Amino acid sequence: MTTVAQVLQDKPQQAVYTIAPDATVLEAISLMAEKGIGALIVTQEDAVVGILSERDYTRKVALMERSSFSTTVNEIMTAKVLTITRSATVEDCLELMTDKHLRHLPIVEKNKLIGLISIGDLVKAAMEDQKKLIDQLQQYISG
Repeated sequence: MTTVAQVLQDKPQQAVYTIAPDATVLEAISLMAEKGIGALIVTQEDAVVGILSERDYTRKVALMERSSFSTTVNEIMTAKVLTITRSATVEDCLELMTDKHLRHLPIVEKNKLIGLISIGDLVKAAMEDQKKLIDQLQQYISG
């Protein structure tokens, strides 16, 4: 089974964008729009303290009629961040993300952020694994 380390290695874009908890929501959504991403990792002194997604913005700013100009990231971020390590398997990550309704998982080792994977990254890897298995079975059957 493919590991997170292999998924990271195969990603064309490996940059992980972060934001400080005291930044405004406007700064955060502007960065997400500029980079074409759906989530930012919230860090303080290199430690992961939260994650901010488009879903957080929609539910906690837009629907609650808060101001993006004055609301800070730490007011709306998800503070209980589930993380994984590079050794986790794609299958484990997909199960976790499905069970917890997550779209992004930070990869942390020794309390340091080393990457971020999305549900799309994992689905792509799972599809490649299945294709390899099908190819192997077809070769086995045809002798």
